[in-house]
Amino acid sequence: MAKLWGGRFAKNTDAMVEEFTSSIAFDQRMYREDIAGSIAHARMLAKCGIIETEEAETIITGLSGILADIEAGNFSFEVSLEDIHMNIEKRLTERIGPVGGKLHTARSRNDQVALDTHMYLKREIADIAERLVDLQQSILETAEKHKTIIMPGYTHLQRAQPILFSHHLMAYFFMLARDFSRLGGVWERTDIMPLGAGALAGTTFPIDRFFVAEQLGFNKVYENSLDAVSDRDYVLEFLSFASILMMHLSRLSEEIILWSTAEFSFIELDDAHCTGSSIMPQKKNPDVSELVRGKSGRVFGHLMAMLTIAKGLPLAYNKDFQEDKEGLFDTIDTVKFSITVYAAMIKAMRINGNRMEQTLTQDFSNATDMADYLVKKGLPFRQAHEVVGKSVRYCIENGKFLMDLSLEEFRQFSPLFAEDIQDAIRVETCVANRNSFGGTSYQQVELAIKSAQQTVISEREKAKMFTASK
Repeated sequence: MAKLWGGRFAKNTDAMVEEFTSSIAFDQRMYREDIAGSIAHARMLAKCGIIETEEAETIITGLSGILADIEAGNFSFEVSLEDIHMNIEKRLTERIGPVGGKLHTARSRNDQVALDTHMYLKREIADIAERLVDLQQSILETAEKHKTIIMPGYTHLQRAQPILFSHHLMAYFFMLARDFSRLGGVWERTDIMPLGAGALAGTTFPIDRFFVAEQLGFNKVYENSLDAVSDRDYVLEFLSFASILMMHLSRLSEEIILWSTAEFSFIELDDAHCTGSSIMPQKKNPDVSELVRGKSGRVFGHLMAMLTIAKGLPLAYNKDFQEDKEGLFDTIDTVKFSITVYAAMIKAMRINGNRMEQTLTQDFSNATDMADYLVKKGLPFRQAHEVVGKSVRYCIENGKFLMDLSLEEFRQFSPLFAEDIQDAIRVETCVANRNSFGGTSYQQVELAIKSAQQTVISEREKAKMFTASK
């Protein structure tokens, strides 16, 4: 088949090279963006007197018909035509005749594919933003529902201090809030219009790039044609955002996997979000969390691949950039799946608050509060630390916990202990007294939840803005 660019060539492309260089297998998903960009380009060409108005109308009608064909499943993409741009352009020329060939005036596939990718990513960012807020809402609602349950807090995966379960969950809410903020930054750098840069140097035709940007909902236009066709920073930023988000979800996955074990039994996942074993009838496996944890590595790999692709490329366009899309598309699909399934899973999981609180009766997570008690009595913290350390060792040697000690036993270690020591180291007191801003006290968690409610409202408005201007 003759190529639309074949005038310079004396030989046909080798079939293996044709298959190797083709991108239609994956870039066909950008057909909406490609057609929308071409319609805006045709209108601009007519506005600027580069083609006749009637020609532009014929082109737009033809493109609209092709869009309908693709949506109806009546369009066959051809590998020999390489990419989404050439597939649509050839069908357009077949449908409306030679006037279809005028559409490519004052543009190159270099700025065309850049435009499609910008537009496609904008659309997906808007979708991901809405899903991300839904996940935050799910976490927030679960925290509100169980805001007085006390659980062990951990460092080094060893019990450390008692905290509210809601406080633990809200840590993930605020991680995701930072992710949402990062996504807003990606949107800003994606919302720049590259069309009109041509292959690399602009065009000799009197085009109006700002008209095209307005038609397509872009707020900015690239100021340098070389940069316009070779910039993939926005792709890298999205992959970076996605990697950090998936890292956060992977950390949450690890905790959910641990909490759902018989050894912890802090939570029980809904049957709808688990799978069984083909050989062990009793099994209920947290496959969703395990898959999200595993898929994080896949997304990290796409970021590393894109950084590696871009690091050695001279200006302007290079065929290497064809490799930007498969990783980007896969990351988009992975992120959307992960955050959507997680929102449903968190809402449906059962919290075993009694089990969480029961574990706190058999550990030394109130030891810091015992040291703080002595400090408030005037003992320097380092000395208080030693006193409590000796008390803990005594308990271990005698099969006791701090709450089991009598006042006489406490006073073996310091005369500063008084009758109020038992109340001071109750887990409820330990939690309530951590009232510094951002702490785990009931009051601070209540304030955090109220703040998060306002954050969700604000983020939903931003997500609507993304959707309205995509």
